[in-house]
Amino acid sequence: MQYAPTTSLPATAPNGVTAGLDWASTDHVVCVVDAAGKVTGRFTVEHTGTGLKSLTRRLAETGAYEVAIERGDGPVAEALLAAGLTVVVISPNQIKHLRKRYGSAGNKDDRFDSYVLADTLRTDRARLRPLTPDHPATATLRATVRARRDLVAHRVALCNQLRAHLATAFPGAVGLFAALDSPISLAFLARFDCQDRADWLSERRLTAWLKSAGYSGHKDPAVLLAHLKDAPRGASGDDGAARAHSTRAMLTVLASLAEQIKALEAQISEQLALHADAHVFTSLPRSGTVRAARLLAEIGDCRARFPDPAALACLAGVAPSTRQSGKHKSVAFRWAVNKHLRDAVCDFAADSRRANPWAAQLYNAAIARGKDHPHATRILARAWLYVIWHCWQERAAYDPAKHGALQALLNQDPPTAA
Repeated sequence: MQYAPTTSLPATAPNGVTAGLDWASTDHVVCVVDAAGKVTGRFTVEHTGTGLKSLTRRLAETGAYEVAIERGDGPVAEALLAAGLTVVVISPNQIKHLRKRYGSAGNKDDRFDSYVLADTLRTDRARLRPLTPDHPATATLRATVRARRDLVAHRVALCNQLRAHLATAFPGAVGLFAALDSPISLAFLARFDCQDRADWLSERRLTAWLKSAGYSGHKDPAVLLAHLKDAPRGASGDDGAARAHSTRAMLTVLASLAEQIKALEAQISEQLALHADAHVFTSLPRSGTVRAARLLAEIGDCRARFPDPAALACLAGVAPSTRQSGKHKSVAFRWAVNKHLRDAVCDFAADSRRANPWAAQLYNAAIARGKDHPHATRILARAWLYVIWHCWQERAAYDPAKHGALQALLNQDPPTAA
């Protein structure tokens, strides 16, 4: 198939005027330059509803219909797009290096940065692309999956904190069940929150409690009790009772986090089911609901944003960064990427090898070449993005029967026995 067409800026700016906006949390500095790079206007607007209306009005008064900005999301970008202005995103990393074009000091100043943004939009038009926003359904899904990801990170951090706390307060509870933050583990700690309460347990009592709690694990109660008895003793008496308060506080927060994560997952499932591109991402092996939603949300639905698979792989950070000078050439890890996208793609790729022979072969071959797990996962993720990109551009579900590399692997003649 042919690669998707790319959007580009006209050779010259409308009215020969470009603007740059340095975004901040309380106010925004704007600079307007003409076709010769001369500053024709500067002003500051507050980050309020009235301020954003004033922003678009004053830009129209200066004749600026193109605005360079450092980030493409949030109310500022939305206000500019809603007013019919062309928004061009120039990342903070690019601005950092572009400052040296205008002086060797490279000092950070909001007024100066707004000028750099405006002038770069004037001079580097051939390399810049206008911001094309995603559909509102995609933006909503992205906000939901990122909120869930943040809560999961909080849950992991709190679980680690609880584990460190229990190492002194009640060591026997650590490792008793498969996961410290599993429902059965949290229920056990809610009932037996200190060493003194756990000392009351016998095999018969523990068996009865596990049955009442609906324990579905395969560990015999005698094995669980032996774990409690063999572990170092925790704090007891007044000290144990005091530490139990901390245990209960962490359990309460963990339970709340688990509840809210579950609620967000229900929202993600509903939003994904209503999305026009859902079938593309849910068809991928072991994508499930949350993984499919994360991939869709981070890739987006604007096909022109990634004119070829390489552009998508670079933004996802799964393509290496190559530097060459004279006879020296180095291939290094790519740092300037969309970290949310890289995390989503690598999470999917790492698990896909358990259900897809082609993915497993690519991963195992990378490991055999001496790559570690993260590197091998990025190699596999890059290969997957080429497949995903074609499915995404064609709005077609992934079909293993049409995956040439997979079919070639499956149709290989089995090795003849000696």
